[in-house]
Amino acid sequence: MQQAVSLLELNNIIRDSLENNLSPSYWVVAEIGELKLAPQGHAYLELVEKNGNQVKAKIRANIWQYTFRTVSGKFKTTTGQEIRAGMKILALATVTFHELYGMSLTIKDVDPNFTLGERARIRQEIIDRLTSEGMMALNKRFELPSVPQRVAVISSQSAAGYGDFVQQLQSNRYGYQVHFKLFQATLQGTEAPKTMINALEQIEEESQDIGFDMVVIIRGGGAQMDLDCFDDYQLALAIAKFPLPIITGIGHERDETIADLVAHTKVKTPTAAAEFILSGFLDFEENLLTYLKKIERNVSQRLAWEDRRLTESETRIKNASNQSINRSFEALEQKKKNIFQTTSNALKLETYKVQNFESIIKKDSKIRLQNEEKNIYSLEKTIQNLNPMTFLEKGYTRSEIDGKPIHKSEPMEGMEMITFSRIQKIKSTITKIEQNGNQ
Repeated sequence: MQQAVSLLELNNIIRDSLENNLSPSYWVVAEIGELKLAPQGHAYLELVEKNGNQVKAKIRANIWQYTFRTVSGKFKTTTGQEIRAGMKILALATVTFHELYGMSLTIKDVDPNFTLGERARIRQEIIDRLTSEGMMALNKRFELPSVPQRVAVISSQSAAGYGDFVQQLQSNRYGYQVHFKLFQATLQGTEAPKTMINALEQIEEESQDIGFDMVVIIRGGGAQMDLDCFDDYQLALAIAKFPLPIITGIGHERDETIADLVAHTKVKTPTAAAEFILSGFLDFEENLLTYLKKIERNVSQRLAWEDRRLTESETRIKNASNQSINRSFEALEQKKKNIFQTTSNALKLETYKVQNFESIIKKDSKIRLQNEEKNIYSLEKTIQNLNPMTFLEKGYTRSEIDGKPIHKSEPMEGMEMITFSRIQKIKSTITKIEQNGNQ
């Protein structure tokens, strides 16, 4: 039988074997399943490798404080994002085995360029899939409304881009009025696509009553990787299949997101989205003015023909109106005199009544004040008589047992009694109790 070893000895053998047979470090491709930051500044990770949604392998890893400060700073400078769960990374790691905590990786460096390249590969796969499914131009089949007066907006109320959009619509120099409703959504992070899809579903439901003309998705720019949520396949599918034209104004100047590609129309910024909507009003107004000019020319001749008849009618009406106005003015002057006289008499009568009331009120108030002063004096004397200090001033005392007046207590021999006089507090012990013969 092989000689038995302790668990600690076996763990030491495993550690020594790993140290002797493994390279000092390895570049490892893995997805960050979990990431926790300790108060001391260390980062604790769980690295996983997946096949679809199935986890094929996982291991604990850590990045010590000093290294994490350098690695995370370089990663954010290159990618525009913090290292977070869900990212696929290329990390330089050493394998360590601790007798108590088991196997883990200590990460020494992270290559941010790998994460950017992986993002580009996934994005292209989604574009190819949408193209093969015929989704890229599906939303573009809708005709834009001539005047989009009811607009559903997907954004965040706190986003600067949403504020720019609202400001541009409400302060346009043409004075156009656009009715819009905000449907709140998260605009970055792993939950963002789901919240935007939920907003689209809510818009489709409310559109049955409101009748929205179009949907606008706006954000207001950000780092390149902050816009990953707009490259989500499910979000792109929802946009492509949506039964209304969708305008995107995400605010990214360099590249198009997949949401931009499948939307009906893409503009650069939220402000440009507002200007695009207003341009529909402007085009409609220009067309309307053209038609109005044609109508104006067609009726100008008719107006000239009717001008003579109007002039003659105007003269007759003016004469009749002047006569009627003069008669009405005279009647009005007479009514004004009558009203003035009636009002003057009524004012004098009311003034007399007020003076009488004033005299009566003054007299009654004086009598009532005197009575109340007497009542107050009487109450003051009663209160003074009821004041316990009045009795103490006369030489009487007050006794208590356990905080209760003695007549409400059941005194017994040995109990402690406190007696209050005007200036003294006397503690005594009951040695004898006799019944008062006066009871």
